[in-house]
Amino acid sequence: MNDNGRLLRILAESSLFQNFATAYAETTGLPVTLRPDSDGLLPFHGHRHENKWCALMAGKSSTCAVCLQVQEKLLRDATVTATTVTCAYGLNETAVPVKLGPKIIGYLQTGQVLPQPPDPASFQRAYQTAAKLGVKLNKGAARSAYFATPVISRRKNKSISSLLSIFAEHLAMTSNQIAVQTAQAEPPSISRAKAFIREHYQEKLSLGQVAGAVHVSVFYFCKLFRKATGTNFTEFVSRTRVEKAMSLLLNPNNRISEIAYEVGFESLTHFNRTFKKFAGESPTQYRGRLPRTA
Repeated sequence: MNDNGRLLRILAESSLFQNFATAYAETTGLPVTLRPDSDGLLPFHGHRHENKWCALMAGKSSTCAVCLQVQEKLLRDATVTATTVTCAYGLNETAVPVKLGPKIIGYLQTGQVLPQPPDPASFQRAYQTAAKLGVKLNKGAARSAYFATPVISRRKNKSISSLLSIFAEHLAMTSNQIAVQTAQAEPPSISRAKAFIREHYQEKLSLGQVAGAVHVSVFYFCKLFRKATGTNFTEFVSRTRVEKAMSLLLNPNNRISEIAYEVGFESLTHFNRTFKKFAGESPTQYRGRLPRTA
């Protein structure tokens, strides 16, 4: 997990966000999450307030891929302000960027709503869209799930977006305070070492090389690095390479073997083993869950 991921996790687990999420859900009946950029997951799957229709679609591989593409587009477009996109079934999702300075560290996201009340015609369009993707649904169950979808008018959705934007600014201020506290707590030599690793992860890195780059002894660096990061040097380098590989796997034109060598692994076997250790699945399995991009 990189620094931004760690910071986002702290924010997501904070009482500030948890209290907001509870109040938001109780007031609107909608889910809200604080999510990272492009994690290849459906943010509300399994959530207590997950839309029933969306839950049906998430359980089907072909429609799940379409939903993931919508997620990717939403985060790609929501780089400046609140953005709403409409999925293939006519439902809206909204995301607001959360920033640390000029850099996006995550997104507040809500949605899975219809802009107007469902009717037989809109249900039939959604049902036919799923059918074209090869999904066989029990029509009665699908109809019941679709008609249970919350309805949020465009005007009300604009107000919700404003509310999330205000809270995103508050989270940004909190993230800056956390980042300052973290930077003050982390020895400068470790900060420089982490930056050096991220600049040279594609190369063959050794403990001695990085310790030399930050001008400390190998013995001292080894002890200090584990104390400051909670992991050892080798695992940190491997995790950095795997995180980069996850990004490259989004592009189906990149061969897995090429990605392995590009991010610094010397063999495909070592890459596959290390990737599964940190990601919990093989590169092939991970790519199979992702939307296909050009």
